[in-house]
Amino acid sequence: MRSAVAVDLVPGRIGEDAAAVAIVHDGGAAYIDLAGQDAASENVLAGWLRDAGAAKVMHGYKAALKALASRGLGLEGVVDDTSISGYLIQPDRRSYELAELAQHHLNISVSTEAAKAGQLELAFDGEDDAAAAGALVHVAAVVQTLSRYFETELAERKAQDLLTTLELPVSRVLADMELAGIAIDMLRLDEQLADLGKVIDNAQELAFAAIGHEVNLGSPKQLQTVLFDELGLPKTKKIKSGYTTDAASLKSLLEKTGHEFLVQLMAHRESSKLRQMLESLKKSVADDGRIHTTYAQNVAATGRISSNNPNLQNIPIRSEEGRRVRGIFVVSEGYDCLLSADYSQIEMRIMAHLSGDAGLIQAYKDGEDLHRFVGSNIFHVPTDQVTSAMRSKVKAMSYGLAYGLTSFGLSKQLEISVDEARTLMKDYFDRFGAVRDYLRGVVDQARIDGYTATIEGRRRYLPDLTSTDRQLRENAERIALNSPIQGSAADIIKRAMLGVAGALAEQGLKSRMLLQVHDELVLEVAHGEREAVEKLVTEQMGAAAKLTVPLDVQIGIGSSWYEAGH
Repeated sequence: MRSAVAVDLVPGRIGEDAAAVAIVHDGGAAYIDLAGQDAASENVLAGWLRDAGAAKVMHGYKAALKALASRGLGLEGVVDDTSISGYLIQPDRRSYELAELAQHHLNISVSTEAAKAGQLELAFDGEDDAAAAGALVHVAAVVQTLSRYFETELAERKAQDLLTTLELPVSRVLADMELAGIAIDMLRLDEQLADLGKVIDNAQELAFAAIGHEVNLGSPKQLQTVLFDELGLPKTKKIKSGYTTDAASLKSLLEKTGHEFLVQLMAHRESSKLRQMLESLKKSVADDGRIHTTYAQNVAATGRISSNNPNLQNIPIRSEEGRRVRGIFVVSEGYDCLLSADYSQIEMRIMAHLSGDAGLIQAYKDGEDLHRFVGSNIFHVPTDQVTSAMRSKVKAMSYGLAYGLTSFGLSKQLEISVDEARTLMKDYFDRFGAVRDYLRGVVDQARIDGYTATIEGRRRYLPDLTSTDRQLRENAERIALNSPIQGSAADIIKRAMLGVAGALAEQGLKSRMLLQVHDELVLEVAHGEREAVEKLVTEQMGAAAKLTVPLDVQIGIGSSWYEAGH
């Protein structure tokens, strides 16, 4: 028998750490307001919540873990989170709110108030206690019905193992990471804001000087007048309001003309974006001096974990100014350092594994620089004669192939002719034929099966592969190309997180995981544990998947996230 549990945080009535619990089972239902419980009753509830043998289903497992933790209560035995199982069944849905899932799958209506109760958002005052209880019990009943329906759906898609051995355990790890947060150096943050303010003001003055008058640098209409009427620069792509002044077009225009106004305009834009990001991060700092981002497992259809409030995955790493933002994320008092660990070229390693290309596999086994190795084979020069420009072209193409990049797309990305891009891709496929065969085969097989799958079996259904609409069909083909690679990378980093968290607990270490960003994990290392943590992180991340090529893990240490970068 599986009981459904709905947990509600009740701010404003009995304190922000308050919680209420509704339990629905075959024999009936119970509503427990933790504020009104005596110690004995709460101990009974706490025992049941912690009983791993008492199977439970819920909607919003991670949020419930955090809500109960604020009351000192644990939660074990959860066998389904319908917000995640619904995602595994249909990873391309826009929303996995309880009301929408219930309506779509069961044709059951859930009131807005009841749905919010299950999402830990509904506040009640004293006279609404009965309504609160009813709403929460109703949520639990709907969750139980939905979970039973999903059992069959998960079985048909062979996704039950992903739910129980990967996604649900990862929810627990993410809850711990969200509760921990990461420390922020406010002085350093304010210094960066002040520096950016100076850069922005200076760029603005120089931009005005370059054209001899002031202009609103944030106004597309005024910029069009300056660029194309006053300066007579080459026209960009035509749009409804004239000609585009987006970042890509202005970058291309700058490279063609080198005009000083464009130099300063681009500098002004980039610095303004960074300042806006820092201001957003500053607003996100909690009373404990830490940023607590919220992770989501059911946003990206590929299986990638996303970050929001604030989004720490948006912090740029290509420019030195962008990387400097990471310097505000620092080690806490009482800890030794931050440790950053990420996978080197994980998507290309997955490509080598899935395609079975002997050349790529051997290059990785020999520890070669893959892009230099591929460049040597394509351009027919010794490895040590592969120039930076050659390597950059190969790198862009290699990653582009994993994302369904066309010769036209490659030409735009590398700013070369379509013919040169086509030749580059032909030479690549002539040398690495197994990659070509894999990319062709994965789309053909997806058309037969109706879905693609990752190494772990995570499926993504693509009905548009057989659409008569060319645009829809081609988009589905691109998704079919990149989903197995991106999805496998997502599964691997999740397995790595479980391995690292498990090893830390097993060895009784005080160090903890704080952040997950793309293929990178950031840990806070306790004094005296650096060597042990570095060893276990390298081992656990390296063992997260069995590929035909080794998983290479890069480690960095520092007092800030910036210093720990590598």
